[in-house]
Amino acid sequence: MAKMQTMEDLFIDELKDLYDAEKQIVKALPKMMKAASSEELKSAFEEHLEVTKNQVQRLEEIFGKLDVTPKGKKCHGMQGLLEEGQELIEKEDPSPLLDAGLIAAAQKVEHYEMAGYGTARTFAQMLGHKEAAQLLEETQRRERNRREADRSGGERHQRRSHGSLRNGIISASTTVI
Repeated sequence: MAKMQTMEDLFIDELKDLYDAEKQIVKALPKMMKAASSEELKSAFEEHLEVTKNQVQRLEEIFGKLDVTPKGKKCHGMQGLLEEGQELIEKEDPSPLLDAGLIAAAQKVEHYEMAGYGTARTFAQMLGHKEAAQLLEETQRRERNRREADRSGGERHQRRSHGSLRNGIISASTTVI
């Protein structure tokens, strides 16, 4: 990759990072659904998959408006987070303990996404890309709303499925994703 020279270059780089991250998530979520023992968790991952596909489409819309190809960057941060989740799946049998680990892995992914979208939105605003900023804000708003809705479901799931794990391993306040 050529050396970045402008704020626009940095903005495009951030968008490409997000795009690759979301594409990696789309590939990983079906594996997480299959590994989960709880139907509630499988359903949450399925919903997250649909949301993620929509986020990919919004990013593609932004790239189209900017007349930029979305390819060309590997998101190593997301790759590492997803590899950690895959390692957990490979060493644990489906169980409430694995579900708790999958929830933790999904939370890490969610935080990475939120940071990336916030950064990209700020760059878009600075550069006067109003439509891109609005689409990125929309994604961030939907992520926040979904996270808040999932929080109550995750707490119920943790109390019901992982009550014995709460003593020292995981708290009931863990969010599903």
